[in-house]
Amino acid sequence: QVQLAESGGGLVQAGGSLRLSCVASISGASGSILSFNTLGWYRQASGKQRELVATMTNGDSTNYSDSVKGRFTISRDNAKNTVYLQMNSLKPEDTGVYYCKADRLWSHFWGQGTQVTVSS
Repeated sequence: QVQLAESGGGLVQAGGSLRLSCVASISGASGSILSFNTLGWYRQASGKQRELVATMTNGDSTNYSDSVKGRFTISRDNAKNTVYLQMNSLKPEDTGVYYCKADRLWSHFWGQGTQVTVSS
């Protein structure tokens, strides 16, 4: 069983920074986030579809949406079973609910999300 818990969202002014955290609670033999093929962050703005923000494979390959390249950084701490999203130079269009996602073969796990609001 896998549970993902995001934290670190909040209200910030444009140009500011936030760091999101996603802690994975994993039961069973595969108790490490290294058991996931891919970890990622997605976001959903009000009235819009959920979109990819950043992903990281268990081989440390990263991928970012064009809108956040150069501003956001995804990373992980295997010992803490945690994946992070460092967000710098935030813009009002970054506002939304940010979700953590973990993929293992054909299984996909989502967290409950954390709200990020960027004021102009």
